[in-house]
Order: sequence, then structure tokens, then C-alpha cells
Amino acid sequence: MARQIRFNAFDMNCVGHQSPGVWAHPRDRSYKYKDLDYWQDLGRTLERGVFDGIFIADVIGYYDVYKNSLSHALEQAAQIPVNDPLQLVAPIALATEHLGIGITASTSFEHPYTFARRLSTADHHSKGRLGWNIVTSYLESGAKNIGQGGLRRHDNRYEVATEYVEVLYKLLEGSWEEGAVLRDAGKRIFTDPSKVHEIEHKGKYFEVPGYHLCEPSPQRTPVLYQAGASGAGKAFAAEHAECVFVAAPIKQVLKSYVAEVRRLAAEAGRDPRKILTYNLVTVIVDETDAKAEAKFREYQQYASYDGALVFMSGWSGIDFGQYAPTDLVKKVETNAIVSVVDHLAGGSKAWTIEELARWGGIGGLGPVFVGSASTVADILQEWVEETDVDGFNLAYAVTPETFEDVVNLLVPELQKRGVYPTSYRPGTLREKLFGEGSYLPSSHPAAAYRDIQAVKRRAGDAAVAAPRQTVEA
Repeated sequence: MARQIRFNAFDMNCVGHQSPGVWAHPRDRSYKYKDLDYWQDLGRTLERGVFDGIFIADVIGYYDVYKNSLSHALEQAAQIPVNDPLQLVAPIALATEHLGIGITASTSFEHPYTFARRLSTADHHSKGRLGWNIVTSYLESGAKNIGQGGLRRHDNRYEVATEYVEVLYKLLEGSWEEGAVLRDAGKRIFTDPSKVHEIEHKGKYFEVPGYHLCEPSPQRTPVLYQAGASGAGKAFAAEHAECVFVAAPIKQVLKSYVAEVRRLAAEAGRDPRKILTYNLVTVIVDETDAKAEAKFREYQQYASYDGALVFMSGWSGIDFGQYAPTDLVKKVETNAIVSVVDHLAGGSKAWTIEELARWGGIGGLGPVFVGSASTVADILQEWVEETDVDGFNLAYAVTPETFEDVVNLLVPELQKRGVYPTSYRPGTLREKLFGEGSYLPSSHPAAAYRDIQAVKRRAGDAAVAAPRQTVEA
């Protein structure tokens, strides 16, 4: 059988997501990001196209690296203004029956105890269709505005994230046992206290002694997404993520990335085929190749040079505003997204600043595929077959037009070829994606925390067995 292709819609609760300046296009409706009916209509469109989900990106902070100023980001609405992604879960869930809803939240800026309650609530409201994209954040402005002074070093952020998810696993998986909620009106007992436990977590970065505030949601832990492309990011994804997002511009880079994540997952004792990888892509599709090319040129007329460099500067940590358009991109050590710097300055292509801005004007860091449904379908199948990627995270150029074109033109072509689903599996998002249970499998690290009493006993035994340290006077 031919490999199945999967789609997520890549969006953000803002105006200028991946194609800065294109908000000015007369058919673009991204300015309606504040309106729930916009999101509900989009959700229904995506569900008609049997998308796995809508994946909602987020940043805490703003892009002020370019020319050491926020002005260009504000002028071009480059992910500012931006609203909270988690508040979109309930309205999208109400408008759809199957669509997964993935939200982004940072382990650097959200405390795990309060965030666990927000996750459980959203998973309840969506009847188990929630996913969480685990990010460590890369904008200094975010860290400064919550009183941290600045970002931790890149790899240290993943050290914090590792303990962060441990706290969440203890709360979501172990604090409330199965069957803790009785709802026994006759005995007047709603919850059995003997089946609800303190997690007693005391680590290097977090101290969380008590109980989770919510009864178990349909998935307990939502589907776990992750987008790290550095060495530390790939190691974290291989251990924890169920769905991995990458923004590889060419097939060779993507093939290497997918193979390494699968290898690392196998070394961690997980089934590497149970990790779904999605590459960032922007698809411009129309009835013919000529029409699609004309549409792409039309979109490019609205792309912003400064807006593209606002994003590239923020993602890389390099102020590209200090260079002339003909200057070459050079490697600079930064504390932002390490993989972006490595690709732009260390790849086989030498980029000028002007080429970088033109490339990033539509679709951000990912490739842009332009053509008829047949042409684009050929390209997607080629990428899947040659790289082992599972699917694509589809960004928009003009919304909702880009998504509507994919659903109306590309999806039927892929379905006709037998390489795209025609319906959803029943159940929670995890069941729809993997065809198994609602909870994380026993091979996942979270499963070790389901018996929280046993976890605490093991921790106590380890403390007793540890050699005592003596200090000589």
C-alpha cells in the first residue's frame, strides 16, 4: 500500500503568522482572528478535509531583534498582536466532532501546577481532542517581561523542560487513580479520598507537593507535540513527543532529521513508527499549474521585506537589519533557535540578506509547493517516499483561502490516489492518530508515574540506599 499522507493546519491566534505583510491582500481574513466564528468556520473546513488537527502556534514575547526595535513587527503585524491559543480549544471543539486541536505553551513561562489544570480542563471540554506543543521559547523579550531578566541558555531550557513534563506526568497520570471519582449519590461520596494522592515533587526547578486539581480527563495527558530541531531538541522529542514538527527546506535535511529522531526513539525504548513527523510546508494550489503560479506571484506582491527579516532575526537571534541586502548570512552564536542559525549559515547554500527575505516572505522557514492538485500531490508523495516523513504542517499565505484550496482541490486528488484518509477513526485524538488507547502507551515515560505511591516508594528507597556524605572537621 502507498504511504498515507497526513495534514495539520498551522495557524496562530494573530494576523501575520508565517507570511508577513500578506494580511494586506484583499481576500485575506486573518484580521478576524479575534472572532470565534472565524475559528469555528475554519475548523469545519479542516474537518471536511479530514485534517488530523489544527495546530496553533504561540509566542510569549515579541520580535524586537531586527534593527533592535519592535516598530517593524508592529507595522507588519508580525505575530503581534497575538492572543492566547488555549482559549480557542472550546469554540473549535463545539463546531467540530473529530478535528484535533493542538495548542502551544512554554515550559519557560507557564508554571506546571496551574498549567496542568488548564490542560485537563481543555481536554475535558474537547472530549479528548487536545494536543500540547511543548516549547522552551526563544524570545528574550518574553523572559524579561515575566521578571526572569532573560532566557536561560538553550540546552538548560531543555533541562527545565524535562523536569517540567515530569511534574505534569505525576499530576495528570498519577495523582488521581482510575475509579477515584465515584459519583455515588446514595453514599453521598463524589470522590474516594484514598485514590487521590499528593505527588510530593521536589526537584531542581520545581517544588509541587500536592494534588492535581482536576479529575482525569479523557486522555489524561493530551497528545504531545514537539518541534525541537537542535541536538537537545531531538533528544527531548525522541523521549517524549508523539508528533514532531520540523521545518526542513529540502528533502535531504528532512530525511536526516526523521531518521535521527526515529533512531533516538528506538534507543529510548519507544516504537519509532509511533512518532508522527510533520514538515512545515505552504501549498499554493489551483486548477492548473499556470493559475497556481499566477496566484503565488500575486501573493508575493504583498510580502514584506522588513516583515520577513523581523521573523528571521527573531528566530535566529541575529539582527539582519545591520547588513546590506547583498551581504551574505554569517554564523553568529545566539541563544535563539539553534537549528535556524545552523541551516542559514552552515548549509550548502550561501544566502544573501535579500534572498533570505524573499524566501521567508511566504511560508516562513518551510518550502512552498506551487501547482495544480496533480502537481502538488506528486511533490508530496515524493517527499514522503524519499524522506519517511508522515505528513505536513500546512501554513497559509492567505487565510482561509489557502486552506480552502487545499480542502477543495488537493485533498480529493490525494484521496483519489488512495494516499489520504477519507474519514476519521472514532475516539480521542490519540485514538484517531494511533488507533490504540486514549492514554499514553506503557512504553512512554509518563506511564512510570501512574502509580504515584510506587514512584514515591522508589524515591524513598533510593534516598535510603544512597551513601551518606561525611564532612571532616
